[in-house]
Amino acid sequence: MGEQEHFETGERVAVLTTQPLDRLLDYRAPEGGCFLGAFVEVPLGPRKVLGVVWGPGSGDFDSSKLRSVIRVLDVAPMRGEMRAFLGKAADYTLTPMPAMLRLASRAPGLSDPPSMRKILRRGDRDPDRMTDARARVLDTIEDYGGLAFTPKELADMAGVTPSVVKGLVKQGALSEEETPRDLPYPHLDPELPGKELTEDQASAAAALEEAVKSGSYGTTLLKGVTGSGKTEVYLEAVAAALRAGRQALVLLPEIALTAEFLKRVEARFGATPAEWHSGATMTERRRVWRMVGQGKAQLVIGARSALFLPFRDLGLIIVDEEHDTSYKQEDGVLYNARDMAVLRAAMCSAQVVLASATPSLETWANAEAGKYKRLDLTSRFGASVLPEMRAVDMRSEDLLPATWISPTLKYAMKARLERGEQSLLFLNRRGFAPVTICRACGAQVACDHCDSRMVEHRFLKRLMCHQCGETKPVPEACPSCQVEGKMAPVGPGIERLGEEAAALFPEARIAVLSSDLFGSARALKQRIEEIAAGEADIILGTQLVAKGHNFPLLTLVGVIDADLGLQGSDLRAAERTFQLMRQVAGRAGRAEKPGEALLQTFQPEHPVIRAILSGDEEAFWKAEAAERQAAGVPPFGRMAGIILSGPDLAQVFELGETLARNDGALRQVGAQLFGPAPAPIARIRGRHRVRMLVKAAKGAPLQEAIARWIAPVRLKGDLRLSVDIDPQSFF
Repeated sequence: MGEQEHFETGERVAVLTTQPLDRLLDYRAPEGGCFLGAFVEVPLGPRKVLGVVWGPGSGDFDSSKLRSVIRVLDVAPMRGEMRAFLGKAADYTLTPMPAMLRLASRAPGLSDPPSMRKILRRGDRDPDRMTDARARVLDTIEDYGGLAFTPKELADMAGVTPSVVKGLVKQGALSEEETPRDLPYPHLDPELPGKELTEDQASAAAALEEAVKSGSYGTTLLKGVTGSGKTEVYLEAVAAALRAGRQALVLLPEIALTAEFLKRVEARFGATPAEWHSGATMTERRRVWRMVGQGKAQLVIGARSALFLPFRDLGLIIVDEEHDTSYKQEDGVLYNARDMAVLRAAMCSAQVVLASATPSLETWANAEAGKYKRLDLTSRFGASVLPEMRAVDMRSEDLLPATWISPTLKYAMKARLERGEQSLLFLNRRGFAPVTICRACGAQVACDHCDSRMVEHRFLKRLMCHQCGETKPVPEACPSCQVEGKMAPVGPGIERLGEEAAALFPEARIAVLSSDLFGSARALKQRIEEIAAGEADIILGTQLVAKGHNFPLLTLVGVIDADLGLQGSDLRAAERTFQLMRQVAGRAGRAEKPGEALLQTFQPEHPVIRAILSGDEEAFWKAEAAERQAAGVPPFGRMAGIILSGPDLAQVFELGETLARNDGALRQVGAQLFGPAPAPIARIRGRHRVRMLVKAAKGAPLQEAIARWIAPVRLKGDLRLSVDIDPQSFF
């Protein structure tokens, strides 16, 4: 079947719609016909829905009752390799095709006609009277750096009625412009000079350029210590893709990282690329989607869902910080963007670069086995050197009750303050304290809708559930025994640590970086830039600070509770602790001043802590790989999580037990089934959750077996079943 297959007017075509149906639907081709892969609007019952022409109709539906396609949308048709990629991704993740199509057509306003439209920008006047609602509108525009909005989008994002926006237009505080619908992105010039590369950067860049020039598929692990200049190296691979006239995609794990990264791209190629993430406006996202399909966006910087954009000729995918857990989508379609990047590249003869200072064990093992090429950058870029790392044995430190900063760490921080340098205290949790306990009866405050403990957020003066987002005021009296004045926070949280640091160093400027404390990605980016410029002496951070930010004045990192990640039943606990600690320590001493990292631990002899301190990463990976291989778990075995949920616990367990009794399809491929058991967090948003775990040998056809096993299940009422192939978290 040719890519340009054309269906004549009235011919029968099969359409895949975005609606949750388990089959293709037949329609007649519209006046003027349509191509294979065309995005179309079709009637379904009384509604009009979006779909894609997937092939010729099946012919088993009465042709006299066939309805016609309403219209073909004015966007580039979906290419054959994209349709094949969606099919393979659906088979791998056991996701219905309509859900995959929804991922691939998430551009707002796709079915709008390409006429002119009105957009709003900040005007040159202030309103005669400033109200709270008006201020919110103007703040929203400012938060997004003066980008243009449609009137409805601006009203929705500011949380005001359309009349507030109209009033601001009348007063000249907002200016209304007619604009052509979508413009191509400015041209990126790969021939502009890049940064001067060191010897090992230059040889790694040359290897990646050769791979891109080959025009074939391949995956490379680009491993380099924090600060070794991985970005400069892979930007040369991007330049090679642009020279070859192909498109490139760079995936970043965190929106907060994009501002600094975009500056580097602009410095290298002379213009800014397209951005695709939740911080971009709807107007911008529609433009990206359309321009990518027409080949008028050469480079996209995006979050994981950018993998499903309709690239016309994708030649290179970079997955930066490839080990990062945020590449795993944990709701809706459950996929890992790193694995899907490899699949997508294989379908369109592109190269993949997986960049990390601390790769995931899966990627490390694939490189060891020779499936992926591996390039190592061994030296830090410029004058910076890796920090000296030491353990602070908390068993011999003299700490006051309910304090967390050891005398050793306090002394090191004092020395930095006196020299005008920055210290970073890292804690792997948000909020003020992880549990609020009654000192009279011992009860802990739990969420009303989940089985997770509520975390006190002192800045918000509220307790918050980190599972469902529910908040409530900190109670005066214990909800359990009603005794007043005995509620106390237990264990360190980032805000509580802030209070302790302020008491120890009253003259220091303290900045807290936690994703909970910033209303928008833009506000967070701005704060990071201020800190980098020296507007803080002590930085307190959660996981957010481990990712890619460059603080030139930072010379000391103190890890408050290095043991925290080593607890719990997570298969990847040791690996994650190792990655996080190495990365946080890598934030120190990135400019001319040498850095130091102090890890507070009660287990200095733990193999993970020892591997972090010695810097012998390969020894850590080999030991961790041997343990996983012996246990037959990923990446040396296969796993799938089955999550059952519903409002009635008995019904959910009954479904689990029925599945467990009828597990013949799993046994046929030698798979083991564990459960049903309550999930570690057994209730979220009022829904009870039960988990089952399937474990199989590496070569077992796991997806086919699971598909056969769950096929007879008929979900009654509000019961839900989701399959998570290669689960990353076990909550």
